[in-house]
Amino acid sequence: MIKELKPHDRTRRIMVGDVPVGGGAPVAVQSMLNVAADDVAANLAQIEALAEAGCEIVRMAIPRRDCLDAFEAVCAASPLPVVADIHFDARIAIEAAARGAAKLRINPGNIGGLEATREVIAAAAAAGIPIRIGVNAGSLDDALAARDDLTLPEKLAASATEYVRFFEDECDFHDIVVSAKAHDVQTTIDTYRLLAAELPQVPLHIGVTEAGTAFQGIIKSASGLGVLLEEGIGDTMRISLTDDPVVEVRACWTLLGALDLRRRTPELISCPTCGRCQVNLIGLAQEVEERLATVDKPVKVAVMGCVVNGPGEAADADIGVACGAGAGVVFSHGKIVRKVQESEIVSALMEELENL
Repeated sequence: MIKELKPHDRTRRIMVGDVPVGGGAPVAVQSMLNVAADDVAANLAQIEALAEAGCEIVRMAIPRRDCLDAFEAVCAASPLPVVADIHFDARIAIEAAARGAAKLRINPGNIGGLEATREVIAAAAAAGIPIRIGVNAGSLDDALAARDDLTLPEKLAASATEYVRFFEDECDFHDIVVSAKAHDVQTTIDTYRLLAAELPQVPLHIGVTEAGTAFQGIIKSASGLGVLLEEGIGDTMRISLTDDPVVEVRACWTLLGALDLRRRTPELISCPTCGRCQVNLIGLAQEVEERLATVDKPVKVAVMGCVVNGPGEAADADIGVACGAGAGVVFSHGKIVRKVQESEIVSALMEELENL
């Protein structure tokens, strides 16, 4: 049987440091640093935490030219490829390319126009690094933004397509990734569908920008990115949250795991509780979730409130517990392993998990 190629199988393969993006490579997980850009130690500490959580590409803003020395130091010591995020100043982008950036992220619309962009492209080519062309709903070209005959997704796609044509046709530069973000979920979905059709060769960085704090942001991001990923659209991703960047990375992996695209971390299966439950299941599930945050095995762990949703309902779990009156039976792949008191459930689960 011939496998049907999806959009992310058809895109061009580029390299961000040693991380492949596009051409059927696994969807790469990335996040962005949010500590002071001139604090080398703080940025490296955050990168270490992100790397431990499974981040594969990290982005760092360079808001001022006097931050370039710190950026260079971070690039030299980082275990992850570092993307330079630059707005408004093409000279910073040019300098960042020479100072160790694994990729540049620019918006030609606010970096100084196409002629300034041409110089940035030349610097990236000389350094042998790719460029992400990032367009946003809030920074469209004035003439394009004023058009009443186009929807916002059409405007975003048109803007990105125009820049890609400039990079490829006029500058003969093809190491590019495109993002076109909005804070609205449906706009994001529609825009990336257009981009996948109009620029089938270009890897896409997907995300819902300014999605909000963790609760709302994860729901919005999962709603939009889940649709796109299921359709095979997206070569690299970020879930943007007003929160610790580590939370972004965990959310990315949870979403990829839920779609069976990539698994790195445990999946927690737990029932919503009901009147049959005779233990503090909510507390138990939350404690198990906290303990699993440091586990990097792609296993399924079930926490079930009663025999109705016990080993049978979660028979495919690698390890789990079905609770009764102040106690629980620990099971593995549907077979009972041992019975423990409620106070011992979490410890017993973690012990059995270590033995898998």
